[in-house]
Amino acid sequence: VLHVLVAEIGEFERVRRPARLPEVLSREEVKLVLAAAAPEYQLPLRLLYGTGLRLMELLRLRVKDVDFGRNQIMVRSGKGQKDRVTVLPESLKAELQAHLERWRLEHARELELGRGASTLPEGVGKKYPGAAKEWAWQYVFPAAGLANANRRVDGTGETRPVWLRHHLHEDTLQRGMKAAVARAKLARRATCHTLRHSFATHLLENGYDIRTLQDLLGHKDVATTQIYWLARARSARPCGPFAARNPCRGFPSRSSRMSWPSRGSGCGVRWMGEGKSGKRQSGNKHPTSNIER
Repeated sequence: VLHVLVAEIGEFERVRRPARLPEVLSREEVKLVLAAAAPEYQLPLRLLYGTGLRLMELLRLRVKDVDFGRNQIMVRSGKGQKDRVTVLPESLKAELQAHLERWRLEHARELELGRGASTLPEGVGKKYPGAAKEWAWQYVFPAAGLANANRRVDGTGETRPVWLRHHLHEDTLQRGMKAAVARAKLARRATCHTLRHSFATHLLENGYDIRTLQDLLGHKDVATTQIYWLARARSARPCGPFAARNPCRGFPSRSSRMSWPSRGSGCGVRWMGEGKSGKRQSGNKHPTSNIER
């Protein structure tokens, strides 16, 4: 645009993001948040914590991806377009089955009314035309309303409205999580992804190896998973890394404050507890000589 020749730039390095420790909630804080969540959001939030899924991986789950017999969940096209398998908590099986049964009856009523179709991945609708109305392709957490997807009629330039059901919107669940944290009165910046961080950290605290955790989380490099070792070490020391040997330990207390003598006394600082002769009654040791090294 400027018609100016630019000299050779040479070698340069890309800006790297600084390493950040993940925000992790304790087990007691997780219980408070999940108990304070609205009833319609408790099950998806519990699944986020019990499976370690990302937010969109949970919302894009379909009925066919949940295997109750093997207690596992298949994640399709996760981060990096990779599939993986994660655990299904035993404590949530009955609640999830009851949720799917209620949704199955509602789906059957919609089919009788001529609706009941869901959005499909790209290319699946052309390969399987009737898959949109099949129960196996329905979302586990569907949206409350229908979305208008205009379709072009073949042979004409006109479009016709097609009402499809999408999954629950991510902003809806994020607002539900934010409201639950506020009701629990936690002074923490906790989001839906914080439940994933808490899942990983608590598994390490329970003795699971780092390779198993890497497979469950879907990390390509184990170095990404190792950051939870640091979060685990931080949560194991609630008072910080210097709690064992605090440099402030051993400082004189308020009862041994320094007393500045009057003019003409001929001495410097005198410590409270000294006699009139200027000698310390507790010996010749300085009050700060007991600092723990």
